Amino acid sequence: MSAEIEVVAVGARTPLGYSAESSAAAMRAGISRYAEFPFIDARGEPVVVASDGELDSKLEGRDRLVPLLESVLDEVKGKLGSAVLEGNRCRLLLSLPEARPGFSDDDAAWLVSAMEARPQAKAARTRVEIAGRGHAGALRAVEQALRESSEGREFFFLVAGVDSYHHAETFLWLERDGRFAQPGIRSGFIPGEGAGCLALMSTGLRRRLRLPRLAVVRGARTAQERLLRDSDTGSFGVGMTQAVEGAVAGLDLSREKVDELYTDINGERYRSEEWGFVALRTPSVWHSTAYRSLSDCWGDVGAAAGALGGVLVVRAFARGYARGPRAMVTAGSDGGLRGAMLLQDPRVS
Repeated sequence: MSAEIEVVAVGARTPLGYSAESSAAAMRAGISRYAEFPFIDARGEPVVVASDGELDSKLEGRDRLVPLLESVLDEVKGKLGSAVLEGNRCRLLLSLPEARPGFSDDDAAWLVSAMEARPQAKAARTRVEIAGRGHAGALRAVEQALRESSEGREFFFLVAGVDSYHHAETFLWLERDGRFAQPGIRSGFIPGEGAGCLALMSTGLRRRLRLPRLAVVRGARTAQERLLRDSDTGSFGVGMTQAVEGAVAGLDLSREKVDELYTDINGERYRSEEWGFVALRTPSVWHSTAYRSLSDCWGDVGAAAGALGGVLVVRAFARGYARGPRAMVTAGSDGGLRGAMLLQDPRVS
């Protein structure tokens, strides 16, 4: 893919903050929002999760996703102005949870309809579609935006991911499968929730609209991992390796390497072991194989991971604390989708 697209605005809604700026600053400061949630586990104790402080704990499932998603879309609109949204063909590419107890394929279709029905979407003639599912869904959406831009389609893309595990059926499913971080479970994770949004467009369109250049998308690629968490061997990192190598295909690795990695590794042994194999397979890609976990302070954010990883990178560039000019975001969905996105500081030619 030879096209270049740029990030022109970002939005975030997480347990740590209600904007991209506040969420990234809280993550940078190491603030955690883990707390008891009114759901009783098998031991008769409240579970510990990371949750949005403004949402009613009784709200669950698809109804909980709507205010999270609307919040980031409104944030991006406020930063860009309604004239940009209404004056250009807009594509809203959604990353939604994979089908699981508490969230079905029908729920995903309902959420698309809810976004299409928003007055802002109608005014802007926004086309809404599901671009990906699960943790890597937003990275597949960025890959789609790159591909369509390379075909000469000058759209304005909103890549938005949203997820929340906060549903009684989802909690029971995680507990039954030994994935809920609780006493006695060695490799569980803290369920979180949130939404992220990346506004993307071609360099030419961004210049004509005189919008800020927050980051350059150097590459994005997805691949399919065949050895899932229920395999006898675990993953050998084949799918993620293919995604990483695809995302850096445009780099001259003799002088350009990835300076920083943001990943959705969440404490589960399967994903940590997978990363070990990826690091062994791709030594020429990295300045360092150390990584920042997206789950450290706001829990596992599921289908929002890819977009929120991009938000953290953009804010690191803007605030000057990035370790270097190139950062990668990686994520892996339960169903095997693996994704990688490479962003570059806009001040680097």
